[in-house]
Amino acid sequence: MTILITGATGQLGRLVIDSLLTRGADPKSIVAGARDLSKAADLADRGIRVVSLDYDDAASVDAAFDGVDSVLLVSGSEVGKRTAQHKAVVDAAKAAGVSKLVYTSAPKATTSDLVLAPEHKATEELIVASGVPAVVLRNNWYTENYAGSMAHAAASGVLSASVGEGKVASASRRDFADAAAVVLLEDGHIGEVYELGGDVAWDFSELAATIAEIADRPVEYQALSSEEHAAYLTAAGLDEGTIGFLTALDAGIREGALADTDGTLARLIGRPTTPLAEGLRAAV
Repeated sequence: MTILITGATGQLGRLVIDSLLTRGADPKSIVAGARDLSKAADLADRGIRVVSLDYDDAASVDAAFDGVDSVLLVSGSEVGKRTAQHKAVVDAAKAAGVSKLVYTSAPKATTSDLVLAPEHKATEELIVASGVPAVVLRNNWYTENYAGSMAHAAASGVLSASVGEGKVASASRRDFADAAAVVLLEDGHIGEVYELGGDVAWDFSELAATIAEIADRPVEYQALSSEEHAAYLTAAGLDEGTIGFLTALDAGIREGALADTDGTLARLIGRPTTPLAEGLRAAV
């Protein structure tokens, strides 16, 4: 079996490759798709076939599927362009007749009001319409997403957000990478939509306390309204589009978009998910 990893030089893609190798995959059975081949030299040194794969270049996507049986479609990072980019991969997977397409989606993508959900919903619909045998991994937040917030809060003593008492069932990026590797290597899973989250959903008061513990200084959670948050971000020099995105994201968290966890991730990877404090320490 030959497995193509898209976005292989990204943070998640690299961890998936590490997990595949740890689980006994032959390096020669892995194809690393990368936009910038110079960033994949270390993967080639490990015996992995590296191919050019640019989501915006359909020809490169088609060529990357040569001899491929399974593919992990790591969702793109360019918000607003992802549906078209993902379609190129889905179309290539269909044309190549792959036996398994695994996609990294967002929590409750087809029903969520989360600002990031629509492109994931559209991609899931494209996959269903294509008829390609698929598995959807609806990944909750990566704990590493809060490394920047941790650095700022550790320096200022204040963690500001407009999430209210909303909770986040985050896990480490490695936890999610391990789940992808398991699904890629094991038989079965076709047709499953897995809602993946950490074992514990935490709120921002708990995040502030965890940052305080790691930084060894007091950190207070400052709960802002969306309007106060927007003013805070404006004063920090952010542009209007970014401010709108961030406040909408916090509103989604406030309304519970990232709060659910049922242990599916831990069951898939065969161990507890990484605790918040451990994940944040590793991130910094």
